[in-house]
Amino acid sequence: MLLSAYGGIFLFRKRRNTKDHKLKKLNMRKLSILLLGLILFSCKSPAQDKSEQKETDFKITKTDAEWKAELSPEEYYILREAGTERPFSSELLANKEEGVYVCAACQTPLYKSENKFKSGTGWPSFDRVIEGNVAFATDNKLGYSRNEEHCAVCGGHLGHVFDDGPKETTGKRHCINGDALDFIPKGETEPQK
Repeated sequence: MLLSAYGGIFLFRKRRNTKDHKLKKLNMRKLSILLLGLILFSCKSPAQDKSEQKETDFKITKTDAEWKAELSPEEYYILREAGTERPFSSELLANKEEGVYVCAACQTPLYKSENKFKSGTGWPSFDRVIEGNVAFATDNKLGYSRNEEHCAVCGGHLGHVFDDGPKETTGKRHCINGDALDFIPKGETEPQK
């Protein structure tokens, strides 16, 4: 009798645990479906549609094949595919020479060395742009809005601008991929490679 009573208790507990388990499993499925739906919705939002800025909106337009032939693989990835280089990988990060930083794709002057500062982020940072040569757009690729910067002449992706720069100047930090830039030292006309 004791054995069967013990067995009855065991079976009762097992059924109750199975029921709880099924309920938890059902809730996890609902939660997973909800999260998947949110992820898909945020990844395909209309705000991410790049059709607003067409290649024909820029003074310099080329085919992908032409850009690939002219740019290094790293430059193409950054400038044409809106990629990001690894932090602390750019030779321009430690550059302290006087001169101008230009677009690596079209040589348009973008930033002056006097506006460069050490941000500690791992990318060359500037507190201002050369007016008229940098254009801005909204980037929602990470699920939240960021201010993207690109060359106003060829449309090449440069980086992003943030509001955590030096307060004594503009308060802006233009965080730029070094592979998107070439540097022309003061008094010279050709980029330093």
